[in-house]
Amino acid sequence: MQTAALNYKLIKKIKDERFDEDLIHQYYLLIHIGQRDLQVGVVDSQENRMLLLEDYVFPVQASSQELPQILDHLFDAHAFLKAAFWKGIKISVKNNKFIQVPEALFVEEAKAEYLKFNAYLEPDEEVLSVLNERSRAVTVFAVQAGLRQWLHQLYPNNTPVFMHQSAVLIEGITEFARNRKDDPLYIYVDRFKLHILSCKQGKLLYYNQFLIKQFSDYIKYIMLVMKSLKLSQSSSQVMLWGYIGKNSPHYHEFYKYINNVIYGHRPKHLVFGYMFDEVQDHHFFDLYNMQLVGN
Repeated sequence: MQTAALNYKLIKKIKDERFDEDLIHQYYLLIHIGQRDLQVGVVDSQENRMLLLEDYVFPVQASSQELPQILDHLFDAHAFLKAAFWKGIKISVKNNKFIQVPEALFVEEAKAEYLKFNAYLEPDEEVLSVLNERSRAVTVFAVQAGLRQWLHQLYPNNTPVFMHQSAVLIEGITEFARNRKDDPLYIYVDRFKLHILSCKQGKLLYYNQFLIKQFSDYIKYIMLVMKSLKLSQSSSQVMLWGYIGKNSPHYHEFYKYINNVIYGHRPKHLVFGYMFDEVQDHHFFDLYNMQLVGN
């Protein structure tokens, strides 16, 4: 397993000059974990300023046994990820084992039963939940027991708040759409996944995620959702975030099929220094919106 433990690569790092390790007690630590990648963020609670962004990728998909080992090696080599005195620690997981339950109908003791409607639970998985305040729903999701245990041991006196990527995107889009007069289709392009959301008058109408195996899958799923929501390819606006360049072949391919595509921007609840100008505004939307969940 030693080979797997070394298997990660830092591909993007932005650090605000105001970041001060002596002020960690007033910073939130955001950790966004997938089986193929990891994002880290630090937010100053005094100014809601994004102070740090790091993006790591794993060359191969990590198994449930390998992931804690990879993270342990990465955290060991990091200057401050194992620091204990953060104001708060938020952990978001990326997987396809989740379900949204209306808050009024949610019963804590039944959360595993809710999730079984959407996913098969492995013996080494635990069921957690988090409230989405803006959409008045509860996201119920699975997390690897070994990963959760490792994180609790890492921060024994500062219990992390766990959440799911779907909850983060739903809260971020609901907040984004709250004061809009139009109702575009919202798309988040993740690595190997596509997330599609729709809001009507500031309220969530639709959310789903789709596994992407080839580029044509993007168009197939977008067209499928647009048809089900009775949206027009020629006139309905589509707003795009995620890992896609503004002049990339993928964007131009999107534009062939959907005429009215525009890029989304960063959430307004955070402040960004000039050093973040090197990151396109529509990137890392899920990481940034972790701050909206679990407060």
